[in-house]
Amino acid sequence: MASLLPRSFGLAETVLLKNGTKLLAASTNSNLPCKQQVRHLNVHEYVSYTLLNDHGIPVPKFNVAKTKDEAVKFAQELNTKDIVLKAQVLAGGRGKGAFKNGLKGGVRMVDNPETAGDIVGKMLKQYLVTKQTGAAGRICNMVMVTERKFPRREFYVAIMMERSFNVCNNVFTVFCLDAKFRFDDNAQYRQKDLFALRDISQEDPKEIEAAKFDLNYIALDGSIGCMVNGAGLAMATMDIIKLYGGDPANFLDVGGGATAQAVSEAFRIILSDPKVSAILVNIFGGIMRCDVIAEGIINAAKNLNIQIPVIVRLQGTKVNEARKLIADSGLRIVPRDDLDEAAKLVVQLSEIVGLAKKAGVEVKFDIPRYMLEK
Repeated sequence: MASLLPRSFGLAETVLLKNGTKLLAASTNSNLPCKQQVRHLNVHEYVSYTLLNDHGIPVPKFNVAKTKDEAVKFAQELNTKDIVLKAQVLAGGRGKGAFKNGLKGGVRMVDNPETAGDIVGKMLKQYLVTKQTGAAGRICNMVMVTERKFPRREFYVAIMMERSFNVCNNVFTVFCLDAKFRFDDNAQYRQKDLFALRDISQEDPKEIEAAKFDLNYIALDGSIGCMVNGAGLAMATMDIIKLYGGDPANFLDVGGGATAQAVSEAFRIILSDPKVSAILVNIFGGIMRCDVIAEGIINAAKNLNIQIPVIVRLQGTKVNEARKLIADSGLRIVPRDDLDEAAKLVVQLSEIVGLAKKAGVEVKFDIPRYMLEK
């Protein structure tokens, strides 16, 4: 067991860093038949600056340029040689990132408006790649043009005071030099103006599509697609895939109230990732009925012309009905009762498909009948 811990912690850390809040939300009250999922609105830095400024918190002078000419104009209005250009991309590590066109750094210091315009022209409509974006990067549609402040020393101070005396404002000039705001989607109904600022160009299209069907989807870097119900079971499933040498391509939690249509949509989203070379479905039917999952899998297999191996492990409510549906479908869906065996098999089949892709060879699976009935 001790040997499993480093692998488990490593994979858990990767998923949590990518979208820990979604996982926590998905796992909270997972025994309740509730379809609502907590998601969060991340806003650009210039929006955070605007909100702070509107509420009386000083920030450096700034504006947002969407064209090269606007960048020159805004830099001139700052009337300073200390100008900062910040690519408005929802990812950390912008300063050390690089654009796909070769420009280094999503945060640049310049000393004149003309240079500001030239650099902004190279940032706009280009993809910035950082440690948090993955190789695909994120598109930069706007650049914040702001004045540079020079921190001479940095202090970490915790102070409790009576706000009405304004002691800090009387002694110092206080600025907020950086801000990242995130808002709970549950507030959307009463914060319509704020949520109208959502920039979907910074979000994974697959995650946006999954949310429409109350699916919790997080893209990862592997080749084995996963469809599971419950965040805890999903993490355990990804861990056992990792144990046998595979790499999950996604975290996908269908929740406790998924319909057959939502399951079919989950397959479509998984298959939209070209890296996926095999799929493992692992469902424990409590609130979620296994026969509903089976119907969704069968519909997906028929409508999407799935050409890669699909391994299905179902346990719990209506499992016998689900197994009969899959057996009677005549489709090449491989059932397995044991999770250990299912994980080992999906890793092996994924490796075969992956090798074939690298060699440019098309692989078609003619699975023996005894495997389908096992």
